[in-house]
Amino acid sequence: MSFSELGLSPKVLAAVEASGYTQPTPIQAAAIPHVLDKRDVLGIAQTGTGKTASFTLPMLTRLEQGRARARMPRTLILEPTRELAAQVEESFVKYGVNHKLSVALLIGGVSFGDQDAKLTRGVDVLIATPGRLLDHFERGRLLLTGIEILVIDEADRMLDMGFIPDIERICKLIPPKRQTLFFSATMPPEITRLTQQFLKNPERIEVQRASSTNAAITQLLVATSDDASEKRDVLRRVIQDAKDFKNAIVFCNRKRDIAVVHKSLEKHGFKVAALHGDMDQRARMAALDSFKTGEVDLLVASDVAARGLDIPAVSHVVNYDVPIHAEDYVHRIGRTGRAGLTGVALTLVAPSDSKNLSAIETLQKSAITWAGAPLDAEALSEARPRGRSRGGKSGAAKEPAAPARGPRRSKGRSTAPEETAPTPVAEIPAAVAAPPAPTRERAPHAASRPDERRPAPRQDERRPADRRPAAQSPDDKVVGLGDHVPAFLLRPVRAG
Repeated sequence: MSFSELGLSPKVLAAVEASGYTQPTPIQAAAIPHVLDKRDVLGIAQTGTGKTASFTLPMLTRLEQGRARARMPRTLILEPTRELAAQVEESFVKYGVNHKLSVALLIGGVSFGDQDAKLTRGVDVLIATPGRLLDHFERGRLLLTGIEILVIDEADRMLDMGFIPDIERICKLIPPKRQTLFFSATMPPEITRLTQQFLKNPERIEVQRASSTNAAITQLLVATSDDASEKRDVLRRVIQDAKDFKNAIVFCNRKRDIAVVHKSLEKHGFKVAALHGDMDQRARMAALDSFKTGEVDLLVASDVAARGLDIPAVSHVVNYDVPIHAEDYVHRIGRTGRAGLTGVALTLVAPSDSKNLSAIETLQKSAITWAGAPLDAEALSEARPRGRSRGGKSGAAKEPAAPARGPRRSKGRSTAPEETAPTPVAEIPAAVAAPPAPTRERAPHAASRPDERRPAPRQDERRPADRRPAAQSPDDKVVGLGDHVPAFLLRPVRAG
C-alpha cells in the first residue's frame, strides 16, 4: 500500500514524497482513513512506528478547508512533555510546507507574551502541554469552543505524570461534538477506562500487542553490583566494548544520579550531555540538539527522553537503572531500532533490581538474555531493594528509627531481655508523653518571687476538691481559668 491510497490531499502527498517516504507504516495505514472519516480513534502501537504521522497527515488534509479565528484554535494536540510538543510542531512544519496553516506551541519555559501574540492572530493547530494550556485559559487569553479535533498523544504518559485531572477539565471545555484521537504505545487499565469516558464508539487500532517491544532491538542484561562506583565502572566498560557503537542514550531513574553519571563520563573523556525535567527549556533543547547533530555521542537522561522522541539512528540504549515501571522499559529501548534500523538495549542489573526485572520480563512474556555471566539466581530471588545514601551510593536498608521522645532510663540501669519494650510515641497520649510536673506543691508566697515560674498545668490534671479556695465551692462553675487558680491570684493584698 502507498500513501496515495489513503485518501490524503495532493499537497500532503507532495510533502510526504519530498520527505522520502513511500509506504505507510501499519499504524498509519490503519489509522489515517478513519481519521479522514471523522471517526474517533484509539491507536496502540509500539514506539517508533510512526504514530505522530498517523494524526498529523490526515489533520493537514482536513484543515485545508476553513480558517482560523483569533484566540479560537481549530485543533488541539496535548503532549506530556515539552520535547514531544516541539517534535510534533516540527512534523506539522515538515508536512505542512505546502499549506498556509498557522501552528502555535504552548509549553513552559517560553515567554507568555510570544505565545499570546500567536493566539491573537489565530491558529489552526495548537500543540500544548496541559499545564501551560490551562494557564492561558485561566488568564482569559484562549477559547476552546472552536476545537474540531482533539489529539491526546502518549496517553499512558499523561497518566504517569498526573495530568489526568487536567485532561478531564480540558475535555469539559471543548465542545462535545468533536473528533478525539488517542495514541499510545501502552494501554494500562486506567487509560482504557479513560477512553470510555472521552471517546465515542472509537475505532480501536492495535497493530502490535500492547506493551510489546520491537523485534529489531537486541536486548541484553549486564550484571553489576549495588555499589554506585562499581556500577559506573561497568557502565564505562559496556560503552567502550559495545559493537557497532555510534551513539547511546543512558537512562537513569533519578535526576541526581544523572548529574553523577554525567560528571563521571565527562571526567573519563566521553562526549556527553545531560537531559532531565529540572533543566530550563533552553538547556534541554540545546542538549537534545547536540545529541541529534552528533556533537556529543552520549545523552544521560531521565524518562523525559523516553517517550516519543524521534532521534534518528540511535545505535544503543543503556539502562543505567532498571526502570521502576515495566512500561517505561518499552519506551526507553524504543529510542533505538527505529525506522527499520536495528538497535541494542543494554540494562545494568544489580541484585536489588530483581523485582523490577521480573516485572519487565512478565510484561514482555519472555526472558531477556544475559551478556556475560548472569547474577546468581539465589541472590536475585532473595534480594530486596535497598535504600540509598545522600551521596547516591547504595547501602543496606536503614534500621527503623528509635522513638524521638520515648521514656528515658537511668544510666546505671540495665535492660533485661524479658523486659517489656517501651511504648512507641504514637501510642502515648499527648498528656502522658509530656514532661512530668513537679510533685511537690509550692506555697502561695513562693510564686511571688520574680525568678521562679510555675510550670503550665497539664490538661489531665484536676485540682482535688480539698485544695479548692475557700471562696469557691465544688458546685460553683468556674469561668475563664478552669479548675486551677494560679497561686499569684491567691496572694493576700495589703490595703493602701
